[in-house]
Order: sequence, then structure tokens, then C-alpha cells
Amino acid sequence: MLYSLFQALNEAGVSGAGLFQYISFRALSALVVSLVFATIIGRRIIDTLQRQQIGEIVRDLGLEGQLQKKGTPTMGGIIIMLSILVPSLLFCRLDNVYVILMLVTTVWLGGIGFIDDYIKVFRKNKEGIPGRAKIVGQVGLGVIVAATLYFNDDVVIRTGNAPKIDTSILTEQFDEQIVQTDKHITKAPITTIPFVKSHQFDYRSLAFWAGDYQNIVGWAVFAIVVIFIITAVSNGANLTDGLDGLAAGTSSIIGAALMVLAYVSSHYFFAGYLNIMFIPNSAELVVFMAAFVGATIGFLWYNAYPAQVFMGDTGSLMIGGIIAVFAILIHVELLLPVLCGIFLVENLSVIMQVSYFKYTKKKYGEGRRIFLMSPLHHHFQKKGIPEPKIVSRFWLVCIVLALLTVVTLKIR
Repeated sequence: MLYSLFQALNEAGVSGAGLFQYISFRALSALVVSLVFATIIGRRIIDTLQRQQIGEIVRDLGLEGQLQKKGTPTMGGIIIMLSILVPSLLFCRLDNVYVILMLVTTVWLGGIGFIDDYIKVFRKNKEGIPGRAKIVGQVGLGVIVAATLYFNDDVVIRTGNAPKIDTSILTEQFDEQIVQTDKHITKAPITTIPFVKSHQFDYRSLAFWAGDYQNIVGWAVFAIVVIFIITAVSNGANLTDGLDGLAAGTSSIIGAALMVLAYVSSHYFFAGYLNIMFIPNSAELVVFMAAFVGATIGFLWYNAYPAQVFMGDTGSLMIGGIIAVFAILIHVELLLPVLCGIFLVENLSVIMQVSYFKYTKKKYGEGRRIFLMSPLHHHFQKKGIPEPKIVSRFWLVCIVLALLTVVTLKIR
């Protein structure tokens, strides 16, 4: 929105309007605006939720400090959603296919989470949306993302080293020039494999048996992977949202790492120097992710221990989906097990606990458990570790994983 305005002002010769051509300026602006916006509207939304008596329903699971959280306002994910959407609409180029996909993801999964929270809070149904309906929504988003990446002509990549050219032509139109002139620009379902020297994998190679239909089948395999990743990461974020500040803090760290990866992938020379994929027209994703990081940090102002508001499914499903789709768009989805290691472990702890309980119940007639309680953060609570200490340690682990993810750009 503001980009178009300042572009017109720049063409009219207004001094300083050219700043909006720089991704770094717009990204920093989006981060600051989202951070300030979240802290300002956060208080008002919390007061509104309290007046409407939209409080968390807490079951007594024998966890320390758990019952004190009863009545704390939930559905605070609205704060995150608005704090992402407003700066993105202001500072991103709204004609960019990647930005459109991210906005759709934010509203789509935020809407599903909102409906889930609404059923739980207002209809007093602890189950919320049926699990199958929620999965259908996640699958639907995956289909939209995969189909857009296949059919949209603006979605292309370049692999290999960048040739030497005059850096003075680095303008907003540079990507368009490269797409038209570089013979190595292509449309393909290729992703990055971490820690491998020739670190690119083409999903079409899995369809070697399909003959003339290899390209279509390869894209179909890619679509299945997209659906799986979106479902897994959004559910992982949902499970992680169990302690004050845990999901918001880890998500902001993950977002910062993704912002770095998006920036180098969107820069022709950085991508060439690092021998990674160059993704034309993807620089706008840096602006969007800056808004995401600012929104999650701003939400932490009220969600840090002791939390004044919980994000609910409105926030947790949304932030997990945003992280998943963003990683897919910049072709680093295979890095998510490392970057989102916290989400992965939380997911696996639940799967292991439930599977082992069912197995032992069938074999011995009595269900047994691997952990004192799942997800994993509750296991540590059961061991008597204070909630703030668990959260801070999870943050530290997430920081290490984020740094490891970034250094995969050079470690192969």
C-alpha cells in the first residue's frame, strides 16, 4: 500500500521517497510497526476479552501453577494476526505472489483457530473443531500453496553460481530483468538438503518411473510433502503452546532465522556466492517475516510469565502454518526438522506417549507411559522444574537450532 504511494512520490521527484525501494528499510519499518502495534492494541484486546469473560478453561492435571491460569483471557492470537496483517499491508508489495500466499496463510489458519477457540469458549465445548475438520482445513491450504507454486509463472528459481554483472543495476526491477535474460532460471520442485555439498534435491527424481509424466507426478509428490509439512508444523506449534511465552518466543527465534535465509535467497549475488537457490521476487518475504517477528515479540509483552493472555489456537495454528509455508516458499522445508526442533520434539513426545500407552495396554492389559506427561514441556513440569526455567531453556535450545540452521549455508 505505502510502497505504491512512495513509488509514485519518488517518480515525482520527492526527496527521501526512494527509501521504500530498499527491502532493508521496509523490513525494519514493518518490524517496528508490528512490535509497537502489538503492544498498543494488545492491552485493549485483553481488556475486551476480559469484559467478554473469554477465559481459559483449565483442567486439573496436577501441574504446579496450573489452576492459577484459570480465567486468563485466551484467543490472544488475534493480537498476533492483526500485528502481522497491518504492517504487511502497509510495507509489502501486494502484487507479489509470495506475499499473497503468506497473507492467505495468515487469515486461513488464523480463521480456523479462531473458530476452534470460539467453540471452546462460547459453546463450552472443550473439543473445539473436530480433528478431521481441522485437518481438512490444513490440507486445503496445502493444496492452494502447491497449486499456486505450480501454475503461477512468477514462481521460478535459479540454481548455481551467479555471473559477474554490474551491481549498479540492482533495482526493484532487477529480478524481472534476470528472469528474462538468465538461461538458468527455471520452474521446478527443487529444495535444499542440509549438510550436503551438492545440496539440492528435485522431487521429480522420485517419479523416475513415470516416464513422460515424470514432471507432473514429481509436482504431485511435492504437493503431498507441502500438505504434510503444513499440517505437521502447525500442529507442532499448537502442542508447544502450553507454557507462558513458549510458543511465541520459539516462533520469534525461528522467524528471525527464516528472515536471514529468505534475504540471502532473494539476493542474486549472495545466493550466487553461497551457491544456493536464487528466488526472484521473493525479497518481499523478508518484509513479511519482519512483521511476523515483531508481532510475536510484541505479543510476548503480555504472554511472558505470568501470562496476561494466551494465544489459543487462533495464534498457535497460524504461526505454525506461517513458518511452514514460508519455509516451503524459500525452498528450505527440509531444514524444518532442525529449525523447528522444539515443535518436532513436542510432536514426537505426544506420538510416542500415545503409541506406547496403546501398545502396552494391548499387550499387558495396562497402559504404560514413557514420559510423566506429554507434550514434553509438561514432563519437565511434573519433575518439579519451574515454568519460567523450562521456557527459557527451550528458548536457548531453539536459538542453538536456529544458528545451526543458518550456518548450513556454509557447512556442507
